[in-house]
Amino acid sequence: MTERVRTTRGSDDRRLAPGVERTLITGGAGFLGSHLCDFFVEKGHHVVCMDNLITGSMDNVAHLFGNEGFSFIKHDVTEYIYVEGRVDNILHFASPASPIDYLRLPIQTLKVGSLGTHKALGLAKAKGAKFLLASTSECYGDPLVHPQSEDYRGNVNPIGPRGVYDEAKRFAEAMTMAYHRYHGLDTRIARIFNTYGTRMRLDDGRALPTFMRQALRGEDLTVFGDGRQTRSFCYVDDLVEGLWRLLNSGEVEPVNLGNPQEMTVLSLAEKVAGLCGGGKEIVFKDLPVDDPKVRQPDISKARRILGWEPKVGLDEGLRRVFAYFKERAS
Repeated sequence: MTERVRTTRGSDDRRLAPGVERTLITGGAGFLGSHLCDFFVEKGHHVVCMDNLITGSMDNVAHLFGNEGFSFIKHDVTEYIYVEGRVDNILHFASPASPIDYLRLPIQTLKVGSLGTHKALGLAKAKGAKFLLASTSECYGDPLVHPQSEDYRGNVNPIGPRGVYDEAKRFAEAMTMAYHRYHGLDTRIARIFNTYGTRMRLDDGRALPTFMRQALRGEDLTVFGDGRQTRSFCYVDDLVEGLWRLLNSGEVEPVNLGNPQEMTVLSLAEKVAGLCGGGKEIVFKDLPVDDPKVRQPDISKARRILGWEPKVGLDEGLRRVFAYFKERAS
């Protein structure tokens, strides 16, 4: 059932000032979605945040309540989506996004990638809205090509435990392109690589918040495998800027968005331990099934088409988020 929380007089389009765009963000109370809500409100859009709060949190958007440019609807996007009035843009970010979440919620993850994407695209078609899909680097699976460019088709195990997320996003990309080709919908696809920043849950299972939580609580840091698998970490502000540029571009095929600065997971653990005061032991556990051995975006296309590349290095980004994690780990 849809629960409408009217936080502003602008919750439909009848009182919007001329020229104000109205943007729906599904999954808007999640980590990335909430940062997008902030960004689009600051850009002068009226933002409709939609979330069923299965992994998102009202705490992430509480500061926007009472803002004339923001409203919230509690709704599961796998059900029919109704938004009254005009909608100019839809950013589809609804989905569990961390392994601990999509392994705990496998059916919901598959449904939001398939049914949820279908419902969101249907709304975009009905409203004549521009549509941006949050896809993922997990479309590349455990890649045999390095770094990964958009023309690489991936190495995904469709029946493995991670397949519920990987294949949901691959289906979502196919559905988005079908709506573009068959219905002429104005669509965008962002393949998002590992992103970090404030509002990440300490218990979401991803490497950075897990290391931060463990180090700040004086616990051993858990590294899977031998730690030589690589990742590339993009600060959330950089990613949001890339998404904004992609939305306003004319590119309909997938674009990688991430930071190409590659490092091993063991190096990240050591860096976090040093930032948090050192003295922590690193313990090794078995590598999860189908865990990617390498992950690094080729962002040549984003540089060429969007004029975008990350500006915040990992050391600076970690300093920016340290206080946030420290407060929540205490």
